[in-house]
Amino acid sequence: MSDAPAYPVTSVNRVRRLHERGSYDHATVHAILDAAALCHIAYVVDGQPYCTPTLFWREGERLYWHGSSASRMLSGQSGGEPVCLTVSHLDSLVLARSGFNHSVDYRSAMAFGRARIVDDEHEKARALAAMIDRFYPGRWATLRPATQQEIKATRVIGMTIEQASAKVRAKGIGDDEADVALPIWAERIPIRTVVGAPEPCPRLAAGVERPETLAGYREGRRLDDALTQAHATTFPG
Repeated sequence: MSDAPAYPVTSVNRVRRLHERGSYDHATVHAILDAAALCHIAYVVDGQPYCTPTLFWREGERLYWHGSSASRMLSGQSGGEPVCLTVSHLDSLVLARSGFNHSVDYRSAMAFGRARIVDDEHEKARALAAMIDRFYPGRWATLRPATQQEIKATRVIGMTIEQASAKVRAKGIGDDEADVALPIWAERIPIRTVVGAPEPCPRLAAGVERPETLAGYREGRRLDDALTQAHATTFPG
């Protein structure tokens, strides 16, 4: 049995279907989270379920996301309500020789906890900086300082990960052995989200150069690799 840190396995986060694809260790779950920019947060407000996409970031065992102070999502997460935060990466389309065996390769993670608005002024100020630096290391310190109105208009939510699981398929074509000889085309189509060519603002002040800290976002690079590098730079260890 591995001694690597792992999340407790309960009826909430246990991977039931194709359980062999499931992982609960911190390293696997965190790697999938850190390679993503966008998550979906599921929660219930007055008996009505919602699932909201938003940017997020991880700091150790804490997840953070933000939004407008007028947001229904954030208003519904003020008192420690249970939420489920999920991310997924589509890695390939898989065409098999039967419809049943068509599939996709993917990486996904689900994290469970109780969401609370960050009210402490120091933590909120630090989180607002981290919101930028998580994607663009060191950028916050170079920006025009946030105004009080901007800070007031932004809410930050924090959640300690209580339970989590990852599920990964990297199998490629998984036909039944009896189908392999059939005269039917089968293939795996890799899917990648890559960074495009930067498009500088046409109204840049004279002499302003692209910062070296953005070098990780170079044309043609995989986005998940760039995001993973940015996270590791801002939150080493």
